[in-house]
Amino acid sequence: MATSDAVLKRLEQKGAEADQIIEYLKQQVALLKEKAIKQIPFPSGTPLKTDSTVSENEIQSIPITVSSGAKEQVKGEEKKMKEKTEKKGEKKEKKQQPVAGSADSKPVDVSRLDLRIGCIITARKHPDADSLYVEEVDVGETASRTVVSGLVNHVPLEQMQNRMVVLLCNLKPAKMRGVVSQAMVMCASSPEKVEILAPPNGSVPGDRITFDAFPGEPDKELNPKKKIWEQIQPDLYTNDVCVATYKGAPFEVKGKGVCRAQTMANSGIK
Repeated sequence: MATSDAVLKRLEQKGAEADQIIEYLKQQVALLKEKAIKQIPFPSGTPLKTDSTVSENEIQSIPITVSSGAKEQVKGEEKKMKEKTEKKGEKKEKKQQPVAGSADSKPVDVSRLDLRIGCIITARKHPDADSLYVEEVDVGETASRTVVSGLVNHVPLEQMQNRMVVLLCNLKPAKMRGVVSQAMVMCASSPEKVEILAPPNGSVPGDRITFDAFPGEPDKELNPKKKIWEQIQPDLYTNDVCVATYKGAPFEVKGKGVCRAQTMANSGIK
């Protein structure tokens, strides 16, 4: 940008010089009329005759010579600007290319989700929201996680206590009516009904849910701007025997079994 400004400044200077030459010519024409001088030399060596009237167009037609050195300088600066623009474009392309092994290079499928077995230690009603529970959940970490769930109208409070559940653990923590939720309880869901997914017998907090057809390690935290969860969620559903699946692949805890809803078959999961 600085180079472009310099070129424009030089062009403006050349234009000012041209204006000065035109003004000089006009002054010479005035002198001719006043003194009735027959001929007067111009800076270019071209004479003016006293019996002719010089028009503005004729004055403007006098060529203004730009030195070859100035032309080469302008060309050089234009070349530098072009090269600089091309380099910026290359840098932008390199920046946009995903680094091998990065989250952006991974396929968008259920392997990106950190799905784990958890146990609700305690549950209570949210102090500022009638439809929300606030739960403390053991997910196999050193400390429990606080989870806010909109299950008040679907699951009695007493059924929330000491309950084994499936949790999505790598959503970005979000504040829900003043309480930060650090995970999401996974449920089979329809407009009329919601059921908490049940882990297989023998599951313990921290057990990972895996999918044989979709291997891979989950993201540390899903980037909300990438809409990973929103792209995966439509393919989560229970099959005709209530088993939780992703594109037909069951939610499985290795060596222990699959996760399922109690009664809701062919229902979405969220």
